[in-house]
This record gives sequence, C-alpha cells and structure tokens, in this order.
Amino acid sequence: MSTVAGLLLTPGAGADRDHRTLVVLEEALAPLPVRRVDFPGRAAGRRGPERPDVAVAHVRAEADRFADDLGVDPALIVLGGRSFGGRMSSIAVAQGQPAAGLLLLSYPLHPPGRPDRLRIEHLPDVHVPVLAVSGERDPFGTPDELATHLASIGGPVTTVLVPGGHAPRDDDAVAAAVAQWLTTLGTPARRP
Repeated sequence: MSTVAGLLLTPGAGADRDHRTLVVLEEALAPLPVRRVDFPGRAAGRRGPERPDVAVAHVRAEADRFADDLGVDPALIVLGGRSFGGRMSSIAVAQGQPAAGLLLLSYPLHPPGRPDRLRIEHLPDVHVPVLAVSGERDPFGTPDELATHLASIGGPVTTVLVPGGHAPRDDDAVAAAVAQWLTTLGTPARRP
C-alpha cells in the first residue's frame, strides 16, 4: 500500500484554483496537505483550456515542486482535478509522472454529444489507483461509458456517482468519496 503525503488539484477548463469543489476538498481533507494550482494561461488572465502539452508539463512541474516543499518523494502525491485538470493529470501519470494515485472529478471522456471523440488513448498507461467521481447525468460521459472506458486503466479503479451533471452541486458527497478513497491509499509520512 502506498502512502499519501499530499493532494495536488487542478481546475477544469475556464475555471481556476478557487473552483468551489476544489476549495471544499481542501477544507474537508485537512490536515492532509492539499495544493490547488491554476494552469499558466489562467494565471496570466486568459480564459479557456491550456494547450495539453503545456498543461501536462505544468502538472508535472507543480507535482514535483509540491513534493519538494513537503520533503517527500513525488510518488507520495495524489494528482488530480476537475474535468480538464483531471484529464491533464491522467496524461502526466500515463507519461511517467510518479503519483500515489489519481483523482478524476467529472472526467471528460468526450465532448457533450460527441461520444465518437473519446479522450482515453492514454488510460491503459495509468498504473496507479484511480478514483473517478462523476455526476449521474454528466454529458461528458455517462455512468456506462465511464465503466467501459475506465476499465482500460492499468491500476485499480473506484468509481463513485453523485447526483447531478458535469458540475455536481453536492460537494460534501464528493469530498466524502475522496476522503474515504484516500484512506485506502495509506497515511501521511515524511521522508527523512
């Protein structure tokens, strides 16, 4: 069983680090260190999603920086985020970024109404525990689509469905699911 020293959270496209769900998670998971980060474009005042190559590089750099600040190995950090942020985190892990686990909040399997445009090619290269929390009526991926496509992940996958669409309103239910899942990964530890 791995040990979790911290959680790095990234926002969805067009949102920032202060998205309500990310803030609720940070508060609910205390005293676990949680770092919410913006993507570079958003930090510079631009709207919309970052280019994937820039976003993935940013996730990797922020994960390494967070681990360094905590004095732990990057493999003790859980990576994740909402929608675009979760997808970019999953690509970073698939490309080799060490992580204790991966948190996918409202993972965007495909654009709404476009199930032919799947965003899953990297998922078989993810070999860490994964928690996917999604709304039961999410137009970016139905519960059946999630079950089908997340099955290609190489690590253990836990899926939790909550009422709502792509931005479920019950942040407490999301936080409870994340807190429960984190207990399955281990307790915090510092490296000497």
